[in-house]
Amino acid sequence: MVETKLFFACDVHGSEKTFMKFVNAAKFYKASVVILGGDLTGKMLVPIVEQPDGSYKASFLGTDYTMRSGEEVLEMEKNIRFNGAYSFRTTLEEVSVLDADPAKVDELFSKLMVEGVQRWIKIAEERLRGTGTKCFLMPGNDDRIDIDIVFSSSEFVINPEGKVVAIDDHHEMISTGYSNITPWNAPRDISEEEVAKKIESMALQVKDIKNCIFQFHCPPYDATIDAAPKLDKNLKPVMSPSGGTEMIPAGSKAVRAAIEKYQPILGLHGHIHESKGFFRIGRTLCLNPGSEYSEGVLRGALVTLTEGKVKSYILTRG
Repeated sequence: MVETKLFFACDVHGSEKTFMKFVNAAKFYKASVVILGGDLTGKMLVPIVEQPDGSYKASFLGTDYTMRSGEEVLEMEKNIRFNGAYSFRTTLEEVSVLDADPAKVDELFSKLMVEGVQRWIKIAEERLRGTGTKCFLMPGNDDRIDIDIVFSSSEFVINPEGKVVAIDDHHEMISTGYSNITPWNAPRDISEEEVAKKIESMALQVKDIKNCIFQFHCPPYDATIDAAPKLDKNLKPVMSPSGGTEMIPAGSKAVRAAIEKYQPILGLHGHIHESKGFFRIGRTLCLNPGSEYSEGVLRGALVTLTEGKVKSYILTRG
């Protein structure tokens, strides 16, 4: 019986260290399909500021750095990328201009995000093209719409958002990185009604829904893999009477309803970093590998499929 081994990860948030591990996972796990399911981009800008004496200074993760050579600057830039942030070389004068104009900062942020995704696509093409591996990268709710155009430049790396794609001869996959509304009003946060419409429009195009994979960044509601800290009005975690953080379901009701209705073979999800694990909704195995990108750790899921069956599955960490 023909088997397909796929590796799934998500929520790397700009960490190039975890992205490189994702690309290398294809060979390490002998996976013929690799899927990075949302939240690709980082959340921080780090200026590397040229000083009057020709040196450069930067402040990153609570530490101040002084770089006196081009090699030291390059090493600092690499360190920043590996930790999920975006660096840019600048001057004291430009920093003053940016400090006074939030719109310019926002424009620069988008530019660096686009360049970062372009870099990752090039790396994936160089490492995986010709290996027989299919590579899917999909934006998540935290990712700006600006990055979408980057994917059109590659014939190898596929953004599966809103599409029906073939994983192998027996399994199709439908995908969306859009999420129900979060407290942060992220770029791809939409109403549950809109999530439902996106899913339904794709599901109606699937030839064999029972052998389909639902790759939705947001997990199904109240499925344990969507448990997130309850937040107060200041977005601070609420403590439970027992002293721990109070956890509540934060997944999508539209995603859960679609899984209950169509009963696909597999659900691949992320979004909630703290809630790695598995959950069954009828015949559908739903999983969330979790995320530890800030530690440079790649969490993933290795799944082996046969026609009509999930043969094996395991969560990975490395």
